Amino acid sequence: MTTLETLLSDPESVGTWALAPDRSAVTFKIRNMWGLMPVKGSFTEFSGEGRLAGKGAVSGRIDIQVASLDTGIARRDKHLRSPDFFDVERFSQITVVVNALHPANGKSADLHTNFTIKGITEPVPLPVTITELDDGSVRISGQTQIDRSRFDLGWNKLGVMSNAVVVSADAVFVHSAQTA
Repeated sequence: MTTLETLLSDPESVGTWALAPDRSAVTFKIRNMWGLMPVKGSFTEFSGEGRLAGKGAVSGRIDIQVASLDTGIARRDKHLRSPDFFDVERFSQITVVVNALHPANGKSADLHTNFTIKGITEPVPLPVTITELDDGSVRISGQTQIDRSRFDLGWNKLGVMSNAVVVSADAVFVHSAQTA
């Protein structure tokens, strides 16, 4: 296993890294019923890639298919896909774009990202842990809290839902063959 600084400065790491959806997860949780009941969910369809350029410059993108939202309750999922929330018919994807990475301590780093939800793009800081796996792939794990009202997800009948949503990702990237 290498350090984050070594990984970012290794010429062998430069290039495109493909997201491995079968080894990754995108999840969320929110407090419901006036904070008494946590609701957890996931998105089961997503794709993406990252790019490591010289001198540790990082960029990337993950596209999440909103229709793949799953909380385990079909009726709730249908409502979350409706115009009250995600409005899947008009806005089929959530996009997370990584603009920069700043190493912190050890395997920790801060990603500078923009989330686009329902056509609204907002900057969202994302603290992550980056680990090189035994097979040479890289796992980036992080979570952040967003205010759902910033993305026009403000429906809240009787005030039963928290505005704060914790979003998490455990994303594994595999180095693609470099193009000449």
